[in-house]
Amino acid sequence: MSGEKKILNKTWHHSGFSDIGRLVALKEKKGLKISLAFPTLNEGATIGKEILVIRTELQDRYPLLDEIAVIDSSSKDNTRKVAEEFGARVFSSKAILPTYGSFRGKGENLWKSLYVLEGDIIVWVDADISNIAPKFVYGLVGPLLEDDSVSYVKAFYERPLRSGGKIAASGGGRVTEILVRPLFSLFYPELACLVQPLSGEYAGRRDLLERLTFSVGYGVELGHLVDILEMKGIGALAQVDLDMRIHRNQSTSDLGKMAFGILNTFYSRLRTYGKADITVEPGGSHISLERHETSHRVVYTSVPPEERLPMLEIPEYRNKFHR
Repeated sequence: MSGEKKILNKTWHHSGFSDIGRLVALKEKKGLKISLAFPTLNEGATIGKEILVIRTELQDRYPLLDEIAVIDSSSKDNTRKVAEEFGARVFSSKAILPTYGSFRGKGENLWKSLYVLEGDIIVWVDADISNIAPKFVYGLVGPLLEDDSVSYVKAFYERPLRSGGKIAASGGGRVTEILVRPLFSLFYPELACLVQPLSGEYAGRRDLLERLTFSVGYGVELGHLVDILEMKGIGALAQVDLDMRIHRNQSTSDLGKMAFGILNTFYSRLRTYGKADITVEPGGSHISLERHETSHRVVYTSVPPEERLPMLEIPEYRNKFHR
């Protein structure tokens, strides 16, 4: 990209797409199929409600979605059983394209979902949302149906933060504000205008998603945004306000590991696009300190930096979707 930097100017509120019948008509007029997938790992407590709410409104009442699927990372609880009982198609991530191996991570599940889903538009929604509602889907699909120049839509919302048994109205998204927005401000100011660049709810067109590299872990969202900006420019991105999302809040220790994975992906993109001359290979383990009696213990956690090739480069995928 060159020339003057443009900022993101495609922002909507979900209420602008609440006429679901109109969205169905647009879908049918354009001859599109829409798929929803939940990446899961031990989400038995919430996945049933999410599937029920979405299926009842957006499949049974309005035929907006053509399929609902769960891509599971070998959950130890009853996630897969519950998902099947509530009507979702359920896939084990490690059983999809088995000749390519398997990693544990959300990005892995998203990448493999492209192979088993049939839609022209793919919607991904996290499986730990307590206040799930149809807007989490139609809000993301709406811009893609209405505006052909939009290829990828991110959700944003207020994120209540639980602390000491109390809930603050906002305060979630700590990794975004402490790490990602400063990085974007330095290297990709166009993306700094995204309210929730790491949000777990987003949708995209297959013909774009199949061209993207997928970090298998925490860096998948950031990697997508940088790659799309470089490939198509800021005009291909949009964001939609979903008001509020209530979910589990992670510990500071877990957020540190998340930040480590995101940084690995960001460094990879800086090298790929010639944004910085990084001659040292980043370390492969996150280092944290745990208090142990009167001293601190060093803890090393492996956070794999693996990335999946664009699905379009996988022969089995091309044979299935591009014969």
